[in-house]
Amino acid sequence: MYEKEPVKIFVVEDDPAYTKFLKYVLGLNPDYEVEFFTNGKDCLGNLHKNPAVITLDYSLPDMPGEKVLSQIRAQDPNINVIIVSAQEKIGTAVELLKAGAYDYIIKDNETKDRLLNSINNARYKLSMMKEINYLKKEISEKYEFEKSIVGTSPAIKRIFALLEKACTTNISVSITGETGTGKELVAKAIHYNSKRKNKPFVAVNIAAIPRDLIESELFGHEKGAFTGAITRRIGKFEEADGGTIFLDEIGEMDLNLQAKLLRVLQEREVTRIGGNQVVKLDVRILAATHKDLAEEVKAGKFREDLYYRLLGLPIHLPPLRERGTDVILIAKFFLDQFAKENQMDKFKISQEAQEKLLQYPFPGNIRELKSVIELSAVMATDNEIKPQDISFNSTARIESFLYQEMKMEEYMYRIIRHFLNKYDNNVLEVAKKLDIGKSSLYRYLKEMEAVGI
Repeated sequence: MYEKEPVKIFVVEDDPAYTKFLKYVLGLNPDYEVEFFTNGKDCLGNLHKNPAVITLDYSLPDMPGEKVLSQIRAQDPNINVIIVSAQEKIGTAVELLKAGAYDYIIKDNETKDRLLNSINNARYKLSMMKEINYLKKEISEKYEFEKSIVGTSPAIKRIFALLEKACTTNISVSITGETGTGKELVAKAIHYNSKRKNKPFVAVNIAAIPRDLIESELFGHEKGAFTGAITRRIGKFEEADGGTIFLDEIGEMDLNLQAKLLRVLQEREVTRIGGNQVVKLDVRILAATHKDLAEEVKAGKFREDLYYRLLGLPIHLPPLRERGTDVILIAKFFLDQFAKENQMDKFKISQEAQEKLLQYPFPGNIRELKSVIELSAVMATDNEIKPQDISFNSTARIESFLYQEMKMEEYMYRIIRHFLNKYDNNVLEVAKKLDIGKSSLYRYLKEMEAVGI
């Protein structure tokens, strides 16, 4: 979190007795850093010190309070100006509040309580603004390309180049890739690096919503539109107005709803179920799927016109098995993250463990790698991840040989290496399991050593 600082307050008051009173009142709180001025000119000349609150006497010797207020507002509209005045004219108070004063307080017996209450409210407002700005900055930094998408492989460098293009325009983006490749992460990176980053990012997983509820979820409904619609509901498209809507697993949407979605995208407007009011939209569309939508169009399962409307800038995320040593970089990233979250010392990955990770195809991609790495950290006996700390799905491990295009001889070497690892380099046991002679196995081992397998 951001560090809270003392609240800097300027007091502009020409009455010595009242200045003494305010000095006592504000001095009760050690979090207040107060500076006093007897005229408007000196106050305006010190605005570079960035006060959070200014209590301003309406009747000053050098200029009227409304003029000081207008010049403060012109220099920094975020400063909370509290007018403190002996005048009880309602019209004056209303005009000053319209001109941007945060509050208007009459000088009487209740001034102390009202002033402290107003400053506390202004302080809370300031604190909330700082926290919101901090969170916005944190989110933006979190989704900087190099921080959120880890890797140096040629495939990922191509993704970075496309992301740069995606962030400079409002073009729709279609993100494809196997399950677990990080499609939503890429969508967030696009949003939080675009001009829409301070507006909503709304993610909708089409596959996770029952079909009879998707239309209401996306477009909203009016009260009484159907049984159970007891109140008006704003749809996800309206929620995302001004920002970005991310339609995940768009390939799961049925054809009837595809037609309605197409109209919304074409007209940039939505009508809630059961309503007549047309709501104009300013929404950027990001869509993702693990399916080949072009093939879905050929099969009659996806509308061709919607396909071209969504296609925009296509970004295909490669599976982890095609990203080479990115696997190790990502594994280290997850290890550091896990250690930090659990207040543990940093881990390192032994060379043998790295080789084991590189030989596995990760059918669940980055999501699976995260799970495997976190489990390995739990299983490790010290702060070094060793091969025995890493556990995979056994079926997927055997299938790993099929994910790489190799010669038959290379497949054979990989199979032998797999069984040697499995049976702790027991040559006799491996020869028996593979039904080959021991001398043949030794010959293969010599060949494997020569080619570095």
